[in-house]
Amino acid sequence: MSVHKLPLISSLLPSKTALPQTPDSRKKRTYRHSLTLFSLCALLLFTCILSLVIGAKSISPSIVFESLRGTVTSTASQIIVEARVPRTLVGLPVGAALAVAGALIQSLTRNPLADPGILGVNAGSSFFVLIGVAIFGNHLMSEHLWFAFLGALTTSLFVYFIGTYKEARVNPLKITLAGVALGALLAGVSSSVTLLNPQAFDEMRFWDAGSLDIRNLSLTFTAIAPITFALIVALLIAPGLDNLALGEDVAQGLGTNVKQTQALALLVIAILCGSATALAGPIGFVGLMIPHVARKLASSSQRWLTLYAMVLGPLLLISADIIGRVIAVNEVRVSIVTAFVGAPVLIYLARKLNSFGKL
Repeated sequence: MSVHKLPLISSLLPSKTALPQTPDSRKKRTYRHSLTLFSLCALLLFTCILSLVIGAKSISPSIVFESLRGTVTSTASQIIVEARVPRTLVGLPVGAALAVAGALIQSLTRNPLADPGILGVNAGSSFFVLIGVAIFGNHLMSEHLWFAFLGALTTSLFVYFIGTYKEARVNPLKITLAGVALGALLAGVSSSVTLLNPQAFDEMRFWDAGSLDIRNLSLTFTAIAPITFALIVALLIAPGLDNLALGEDVAQGLGTNVKQTQALALLVIAILCGSATALAGPIGFVGLMIPHVARKLASSSQRWLTLYAMVLGPLLLISADIIGRVIAVNEVRVSIVTAFVGAPVLIYLARKLNSFGKL
């Protein structure tokens, strides 16, 4: 049974049909999306302010403002400048990268369960970073970025190959199972390597947990350039992905270079996942949940979907970080909070698909 004959799956994925739009309807749609996006940006700004105010120790907004201006020097000011500002700034590019990567993976594979974590991309990035530390003695962020990128790209290509092997199109079940299996394998090998290499274990034990607790802003700025580049490319290839949603034959008829669009999408996914993982460690489920929320807002437009994901990803990640700091004195890692929220979402989506006999 084809995907477009299943109403639920069609609601989870980009629409394959679009009604002709008049100039007036197009303007109204653009205005509605712009207003919604502006509202979400305002909410994200408010969440960033909350991230500076709320934590194991709450600090008044006035002290936060004075600390940012540099007019006060106190313990509270030190907490804000050295701890909360860096982790809030880290959450912005990492959240955007993971959310957009998830949206691209779901659009490219036509799999509503696809996610950088579920497909093993994060595990591949972590494994290659570990190899760089254990074998090549890498310690610099720039070195981690390159190895994480290679890991993400290699894993993406392998899982995509398995999902399309002897198939006319991507098989959602095969690609999900391949990703989960590969991720589990790489995680097991990574654990063995860290246990056998004390130096690698010492360097990886905090990073591998997935956290925004990064005190060095220079690390964040190192990852911003490749993430920004990848996000721009994601917006540029959005029309091609819209056409691919109609089928490869139709996309070619509309003038889309299918192979080039797919290759660029894989490259963007690798850059986004590799950069985000190198910066904050493996964080799962952001790329699973956010695209579904963004798709409800964006309807059939991949470009608006990407823009919404850029805002909703950081919004979720920073909110999860705030929750993790509040519920425990020693804080709960953001990856644990996102997993706690994302696991039920995955189960819900899987059961919905299973009810139509697709899993």
